[in-house]
Amino acid sequence: MDAARSHYLLTVLRREPGAMLRLFNGRDGEFVGTLAIAGKQQAVARQLRLVRAQAAEDGPWLLFSLLKRDAVELVVQKATELGAAALLPVVAERSNTRQANTGRLTAIAREAAEQCERLTVPEVHQARPLAAALAAFPAGKRLAAAVERAAGPPPGAGDHGLLVGPEGGFTEGELDVIRAAPFIRGVSLGSRILRAETASLAGLALITIR
Repeated sequence: MDAARSHYLLTVLRREPGAMLRLFNGRDGEFVGTLAIAGKQQAVARQLRLVRAQAAEDGPWLLFSLLKRDAVELVVQKATELGAAALLPVVAERSNTRQANTGRLTAIAREAAEQCERLTVPEVHQARPLAAALAAFPAGKRLAAAVERAAGPPPGAGDHGLLVGPEGGFTEGELDVIRAAPFIRGVSLGSRILRAETASLAGLALITIR
């Protein structure tokens, strides 16, 4: 195991040699094994046995405007639990900040995947402006855009991604860009004005939970 995983097992969780482990790498399925220590602070798993085969997890993408750090970390954690395949922070004109710590967000996504026992970790992209984020969305897929006070159906199983704006919503110029994209459809999350992190998770749940 790498240094970070070894430190977590041996120092944070204080696991002893012989402890049972459940492991996954996002490619080969889930394995059980026992903990061995090879060298100083180096964890090694022995006697591995496959207990769950790898399965495709074709979850939706979540494109969400950057928020304050705690809110962004909450979105990453819960979106991972809800099955998002990719997380793409968007820098909108009204975003609270312009950058995100991709390494830390990836670590949060990994821990959330471990907690909820999914076998993949969503890819956390670098933050990018709205136009660049839309250009990065997979071709041939449909993106649902949650727009404040807009009429429309809710997001659903036919959507391959969700776009959520910042507190205060998208500007008129950004809405023009969204409306001009043929692969985007406007959706509604109800009559209430939700916080951006709430909208991200509520909309994602409507797509993934069925």
